[in-house]
Amino acid sequence: MMDQRVNQLGEDKTLLLVDDDEPFLRRLAKAMEKRGFEPEIAESVAAGRAIATARPPAYAVVDLRLEDGNGLDIVEVLRGKRPDCRVVVLTGYGAIATAVAAVKIGATDYLSKPADANDITNALLSPENELPPPPENPMSADRVRWEHIQRVYELCDRNVSETARRLNMHRRTLQRILAKRSPR
Repeated sequence: MMDQRVNQLGEDKTLLLVDDDEPFLRRLAKAMEKRGFEPEIAESVAAGRAIATARPPAYAVVDLRLEDGNGLDIVEVLRGKRPDCRVVVLTGYGAIATAVAAVKIGATDYLSKPADANDITNALLSPENELPPPPENPMSADRVRWEHIQRVYELCDRNVSETARRLNMHRRTLQRILAKRSPR
């Protein structure tokens, strides 16, 4: 199946990779090059926007949270310069609210880290109207609850008191939940 996907690459194989994790970025660039892409890397929003403006690629993989800002800013530039660009947003902070925001802005897909090169290639090359296969390991009930809390927290502009009120939860309980890592 992977060979078929690589053969789907069109004439333009340009790929913009934006992530502030330099070792991950280098590994991903090498892996994507082996799959037939022509990667160009950036480690910041500013560098990513500059490349997207000067040389809009056919494909892009953009980290959501970068040291100098939000990766969605790059997605907006790509959509403006090249509407047919296939964009995958990566993040280590997987939350439904940010996934929805990424797709609304024009991302093709949204993947939580750690995503490997096969996952990314499949997301970049999937047919536009094709639904992805069901997940091999779906979210646990604890994870779904955590995702919901994160979504409400984001909708309340990260205001703990307002989020606690809307969730009918004690503020300190919410603070403890927010301080923990996401469940698997």
